[in-house]
Amino acid sequence: MKNILDLISQEMRRGFEEAGYDGELGRVTLSNRPDLCEYQCNGAMAGAKKYHKAPLMIANDVAEKMAGSQIFSEVAAAAPGFLNLKLSEEFLCNHLKEMAAAEKFGIKEPEKREKIILDYGGPNVAKPLHVGHLRTAVIGESLKRIARFAGHEVIGDIHLGDWGLQMGQIITELEERQPDLPYFDESFTGDYPQEAPFTISELEEIYPAASARCKEDAAYRERAMAHTFKLQNASRGHRALWEHIIRVSVEDMKKNYEKLNVEFDLWNGESTVQYLIPGMVEELKAAGFAHESDGALVVDVKEETDAKEIPPCIILKSDGAALYSTTDLATIKERMAKYHPDTMIYVTDKRQAMHFEQIFRCARKTGMVDEDTRLVHIGYGTVNGSDGKPFKTRQGGVPRLENLIGEINGEMCRKMKESGKGLTGGEAEETARIVGLAAIKYGDLSNQAAKDYVFDVDRFTSFEGDTGPYILYTIVRIKSILAKYTEQGKNPEDACLRAAQSPDEKALMLEIANFHATMDTAYRELAPNKICTYIYDLANAFNRFYHETKIITEENEEKKAGLIALLLLTRDILETCIDLLGFSAPERM
Repeated sequence: MKNILDLISQEMRRGFEEAGYDGELGRVTLSNRPDLCEYQCNGAMAGAKKYHKAPLMIANDVAEKMAGSQIFSEVAAAAPGFLNLKLSEEFLCNHLKEMAAAEKFGIKEPEKREKIILDYGGPNVAKPLHVGHLRTAVIGESLKRIARFAGHEVIGDIHLGDWGLQMGQIITELEERQPDLPYFDESFTGDYPQEAPFTISELEEIYPAASARCKEDAAYRERAMAHTFKLQNASRGHRALWEHIIRVSVEDMKKNYEKLNVEFDLWNGESTVQYLIPGMVEELKAAGFAHESDGALVVDVKEETDAKEIPPCIILKSDGAALYSTTDLATIKERMAKYHPDTMIYVTDKRQAMHFEQIFRCARKTGMVDEDTRLVHIGYGTVNGSDGKPFKTRQGGVPRLENLIGEINGEMCRKMKESGKGLTGGEAEETARIVGLAAIKYGDLSNQAAKDYVFDVDRFTSFEGDTGPYILYTIVRIKSILAKYTEQGKNPEDACLRAAQSPDEKALMLEIANFHATMDTAYRELAPNKICTYIYDLANAFNRFYHETKIITEENEEKKAGLIALLLLTRDILETCIDLLGFSAPERM
């Protein structure tokens, strides 16, 4: 179905055409003066020069032609040439009825269903997830859901950091600690143990220890590089150890991502495409794209129109080692061959913007992607503490993600038990977990991705203001009213919408009607924050309506049923939106 702005713009075009003007002038927008009108059209001012006529005269001509409109209850010309519009309550009600009856509230399927690969997550194995991993997971998961809701096929890939010197460092430290392990015995021909010779806790301690020692001990670093070489050249023992590292790390990651309600379709990593790199390098050389510069192999990606310097894309270092750029290009090559996506979206720290500019240009210049393949980088800002600097623990370290989640959940549980709502024990803890996740995700997603934001536990967990708990509290309030209606022996699903009987009721209906435009913008701009803004406005409109309206105590049963139907639609819209943001609502709180 058409969104409401398209419908009313279509009606305004008719008015302009009947008045003798270009119908394209009839584009309608939301009013920037809601105290005066609900929508506005500024086409009369745009047409003044073309028709050599005062804009107010044009506006009056159009308003006169709209006098009998079934869509508008009021079309008024205002100086210097605005057209102020108010919708007919009956038209608005019918539009919402159509939304309520339609699948996905009438969101149209796209003309072309795209295949999208969404690259987000990007953690390194053997390292615990920390606050720096929060944004890519939360933003990426929401974008995946938004694109699927829009009707597209989306494949989410975590793109693990599971190759390179870090693996050699871990193996070196393992050899230091457990030199008798069979993986280091080149004469060993038996089956390697099924169980890893370390736990996730031990592994997470081994990596930083090995990394630090590499910086201080040249001989240790040489050993780490030698182990890396053996791993990358298929040493049987090294590969078996590496598989243990991957399995133990991924199992732990999955538990943490599950706490964030984040799921990936692919658990690929840098290692996945290592087999492609030698051939890719030779192809780039043979085609004349790659050349030597200071011993390194590079592809020039600067363009004549560049206003700033764009360095070459380095394919191999002077020692022949591959880099992130090499792996990322090989990953693009594999994705094009295996999935042939229309779009590839990368969600990473915004400080990687230049890296992806080089990668995308290189992929296009060398023909790795089709001309119409979209390559998109979404760069996000940092999570800061109250001092405005990147978030740290009291000890000065980077907070582990599971500890951050635990802190939020603990604060929510405390508030639940103090609220006097009768939540105790297990129910309070489970509700706190649900609301805590909303606090974290909404706190992140309500910001524009590129902006830094302050991780403020007190604000995020507040039940007032622009927060996740406030949105959930609104949904739970609606659920409570619907439950009471059910207790009266009636089925909310049988209730039928009626035309608005009060300004607050109409305001709520108008907010619901903005759903289509919001979903379109959120997908087109890849901006979950648009959904956050929308549901905050919708929750505010509902709460104003709730405080001014008798619902359960309304004596007129037909009117009560109309109000219940409106609540049902409001709940469904809100729950759909929070699902797109990656969290859900409890039954009570």
